[in-house]
Amino acid sequence: MSGYPNRSESEHDFIENSHASTGLSYAAGMAEALQRQGRDDQVVVVVGDGALTGGMAYEALNNIGHRKTPVIIVVNDNGRSYAPTIGGLAQHLAQQLTVLNPSYHRTKNRVDRMLRAVPAGDKAIEAGRRIKEGLKELVSPRTFFEYLGIKYSGPINGHHIEDVERTLRQVSRLRGPHVVHVITTKGRGYGPAEEDEIDHLHGVSAFDVLTAKPLSRKMLYTDVFGEALVQEAERDSRLIAITAAMGSSAGLGTFADRFPDRFFDVGIAEQHAVTFAAGLAMAGMRPVVVIYSTFLQRALDQVMMDVCLHRLPVTFVLDRSGITGDDGPSHHGIFDLTFLRAMPGLTLAAPSDPQELRDLLHTALVRKDPGPFAIRFPKGAVEEDEPRPPQVLPVGEWEVRRQGSAALLLATGKLVSVAMEAATLLDGEGLPLTVVNCRYIKPLDPRLESWARRHPAVLTLEDNVATGGFGSAVAEALAPFGIPVTLMAVPDSFVEQGAQAELLKQLGLDAAGVAARVRRSLAESEMLPAPATQPGS
Repeated sequence: MSGYPNRSESEHDFIENSHASTGLSYAAGMAEALQRQGRDDQVVVVVGDGALTGGMAYEALNNIGHRKTPVIIVVNDNGRSYAPTIGGLAQHLAQQLTVLNPSYHRTKNRVDRMLRAVPAGDKAIEAGRRIKEGLKELVSPRTFFEYLGIKYSGPINGHHIEDVERTLRQVSRLRGPHVVHVITTKGRGYGPAEEDEIDHLHGVSAFDVLTAKPLSRKMLYTDVFGEALVQEAERDSRLIAITAAMGSSAGLGTFADRFPDRFFDVGIAEQHAVTFAAGLAMAGMRPVVVIYSTFLQRALDQVMMDVCLHRLPVTFVLDRSGITGDDGPSHHGIFDLTFLRAMPGLTLAAPSDPQELRDLLHTALVRKDPGPFAIRFPKGAVEEDEPRPPQVLPVGEWEVRRQGSAALLLATGKLVSVAMEAATLLDGEGLPLTVVNCRYIKPLDPRLESWARRHPAVLTLEDNVATGGFGSAVAEALAPFGIPVTLMAVPDSFVEQGAQAELLKQLGLDAAGVAARVRRSLAESEMLPAPATQPGS
């Protein structure tokens, strides 16, 4: 079972993209296509109130209302995304929207028949429109959706199946787009979920069914970041934290409690989050935009044009970078190195351990030459450590973890530890490696060329796609000197779901896979005899 819809699992899964606020646009396109094919299939889309905080949803609603696209829109209103839903419309949805009034439709139909008997003419048509609009305001004040040209029914109890079915049958007989507004309770039927104030047990690891307590609780990279950000905020009152409906899951719970006036959850609105941060930075604040790697993809234009173009001191902290695991292809953060490398003036870093995460965050916030700075870190547990006071890590300076003569292995982020394990394996074969922790992906360490010249083979290791990533940056830097580079990275494809360790093994990005690739590279450079191949391999 996939963590999200998967078309290979079910014929009813039309969409695999699990990013919010997109369903209305998919539905509009499908309905328009079916109309052109002369088919009378009905398109029904379910959209949460949380998704209605995203700008793309409003773009779609505006277009659907304008074109009268025949879509039934079920608004599942449970007042939450992960945390309580953010936004003026979302907060007052149930109060602002009116109950379906069947008498209105009966009266409207009678008025329609009367107007059809009136001789045609522009004035008569305009008068009829005004009569109908006035009647509607009298009997049932218009909702937000109706101002967009979309009929509205509700709110109804979404847990009362008969009422839901009855309403869906009614609206299916009406022409044009129609909203069915249902009220539900997230986690309904499981007491611990209903009572959980943070996210109603939205995403959990293995837990005890009776108590809902996790079977084990380890320190996560997310926890390390959350604690470090609080410490930085205590030092600098200009620090502002911004998230897009991911406050608790991105480690900002403690920050929000300690500094409620410096914490902003803008809802599922990544584009707004980035430009909002730009405005804060322009006025003297030091904003930190905390977002999952996969979701920053939704705001590339804002990162480029609103932050980097203005050389603003905005810090981006990207949780869940690299191979994330069970959530599947839409949630792996394997593209951030590629698209952020293209941003002029942006410093891009990846910590290899918890302390380095603290140091890089501190560096981003206190350095004397402030500008856009991005830090990506992985999903997963960390070894408990005793934190030391954070220190500034000079931008562009890498760390040599070990010296060897057989090959130069340049690794970044969580794969630095994998590189060290691979080096230990090769030590036993008389192949000592130089392993470098390349904590900065942009800019590169200026010592790169001299290191590369002293080794017969140069290899890079990253948990990003090979196209345009860290390895590409190294290859571009060394190409003028005729020094070849072997890239070890995620292939140019989407990665399916699975345990992190298993996926890394499949991709050849575990210690054994890295050691094997080093051997092959050395063989290709004539430093080793080529390994024997098995028949048929």
